[in-house]
Amino acid sequence: MAETKSHHSLCRWTFHAGKGGFVPSDIRKEWGATKIDSASIVRLIKKEIAPRLPSHIELGYEVHYDTEIDEKNASAVADALGETGIYLAMMTPGAHSHFAYGGIASLDEKEKTAAAELGEKAVDLTYGPLARAWHPDPGLAPAFVLWNGSYGYDIATVGIKKMYQNLKENIAALCNYEATKGGKLYIAIEPKPNEGHPALMLPTVASGLLLWYNLEKEFGISRDKKGINKEFGHSEMIGLDHVYDTVEELDNNALLHMHMNSQGNNDGIILGGPGKFDIDHGVRINGMNIAIAGLLATAGYRRWKGHDMQVRPYDSEKQGIDRVVRSILSWEACEKAAAKLDTALLMKHLANRETAKAEDMMRESVVEASAAFREMYK
Repeated sequence: MAETKSHHSLCRWTFHAGKGGFVPSDIRKEWGATKIDSASIVRLIKKEIAPRLPSHIELGYEVHYDTEIDEKNASAVADALGETGIYLAMMTPGAHSHFAYGGIASLDEKEKTAAAELGEKAVDLTYGPLARAWHPDPGLAPAFVLWNGSYGYDIATVGIKKMYQNLKENIAALCNYEATKGGKLYIAIEPKPNEGHPALMLPTVASGLLLWYNLEKEFGISRDKKGINKEFGHSEMIGLDHVYDTVEELDNNALLHMHMNSQGNNDGIILGGPGKFDIDHGVRINGMNIAIAGLLATAGYRRWKGHDMQVRPYDSEKQGIDRVVRSILSWEACEKAAAKLDTALLMKHLANRETAKAEDMMRESVVEASAAFREMYK
């Protein structure tokens, strides 16, 4: 019997020459802006990554408008996606690249208007030349993700309330605009606590969910195809529990897309964790991810599993590609381990307060996942 299709998406921004700042900006020279573009990355994924993955995996692509994709190159990117059998999995307005004073939440009317127009142009492009790159299954239509890196602040004033109202009004307007195009996209908030401002609006999954309920109540925005882009590392940055986040997302039928990565310090090997900057390691094999994989399987989640990750600042192009492969296979391994876990026995142990035995089962699942990874990686 053929395995059920598994849908993983890769991000254009993973493939860059170097982060810069305190680390090199050109360590992967072949991935520099003058050497490779967004369409070429699609073909690189097909050539270098797809052959190393199990045959049941379908791949998607994620891009920012208008820094990675725009009206000039959208047709070329759509051509590359069509040639390779890779699909458009996610579009996001790259407002943080242009607006430093709140974006669609800004108290500066000119910035607020310009940021709103950027979002509409991103919708237009997604329904326009990129429409032929959507997956044929409507349930795998692209996520349109609103990341809140631009709508933040660094001064504590009463103005924050007005910023929140601006945010609600502009997201409602964007949803109404998208509905006129067909209402087929999955519009998702991506919560994040900080960076690029000390404080961001919608810092948690709960605040993202509350926003959608407020938009329904105040503006009549249907919550159908509205919800959360789950980012594991963003929850870790603020010291929250991304396993419980998953419960909230699923309980509200709001898990629309995922960015699976690790902030670090969750497997005893890589460093990072609460209070650190956004490190974006790939997926790790650990008990938390096995638990999340089990929750998703029970809920029947079948949408895209995105790998929002940064290769390490010392990696070559070859090592960077290997990091991406490892991230995908690590999640697949967690899913395999979750499927083999005797959930009835686990629940029996928990009901009987035999938590040490429950710990044993989860630890053995990590061993199971590690073995599955080795088998797939070879």
